[in-house]
Amino acid sequence: MQYFIYIIATKVKNRTISYVGYTSNLAKRLKDHNNGKGAKFTRGRKWELIFKKKFKTKSLAMKEEYKLKKNYFLRNKIKDKFYKNA
Repeated sequence: MQYFIYIIATKVKNRTISYVGYTSNLAKRLKDHNNGKGAKFTRGRKWELIFKKKFKTKSLAMKEEYKLKKNYFLRNKIKDKFYKNA
């Protein structure tokens, strides 16, 4: 089975907020977030997938997700790159 880490983002007023997670079914997970069934933090907003990376094991995905959640510099760099290219 394959696993993904992902970053979703949305614009709130004048800033961009993001959420980092992992899943084995990326399409379903994004749909859940946008339908209010994802994490409590993501409810009530429309999210856009801005980054994804595939892993062979759940353990590797969870380790990388943890690193990405704590690395705000990298998250902001990914957000900036995505919105400049959009």
